Amino acid sequence: MPITKALPIQLSKRQETLLQRIVRGTTNSYRLVRRAKLILAAASGGSNSSISRRLELDREQVRVWRERWRESTSKLTTAEEEQVTDKKLMALIEQILGDRPRPGTTKSFTVEQVVQIVAIACESPSKSERPVSHWTARELASEAVKRGIVEKISPRSVGRFLKRSHTTTTSPSLLVKS
Repeated sequence: MPITKALPIQLSKRQETLLQRIVRGTTNSYRLVRRAKLILAAASGGSNSSISRRLELDREQVRVWRERWRESTSKLTTAEEEQVTDKKLMALIEQILGDRPRPGTTKSFTVEQVVQIVAIACESPSKSERPVSHWTARELASEAVKRGIVEKISPRSVGRFLKRSHTTTTSPSLLVKS
């Protein structure tokens, strides 16, 4: 199987300066800094193997990021030709070096819905004409659907919301252990 040589990356002076700024930045994420270092190393002529050894990355990762940068070259060139500000060009670079959306379900519940469910948990069950003295996750889920807050919700989701809410208006546990 023939060994293919990685295609070189050409950086403008401005792109190189902004990538260096990312590398030197103290508040940038580790992933962003590593990817900026990778692009700078690729632009200086490093092979995928040498970059992967130096940055302690898998060679496939280096190949993927080099290719993603090459795919975005036209966007970067167009932005520079339009003389966008450094701030906008930096945002574009960060977008290119950022993670792409991952597959999976989207968020099912809005913040408002979660707040309303937690608010129900702070009420007395008798106010909702429930024949229990304390809320259970199942009762709360049922009540949220009954009030039209959500179309459907599992007791487990209700339990997670309450666990994360850290409410201080009631006892530490809003739910009866079932």
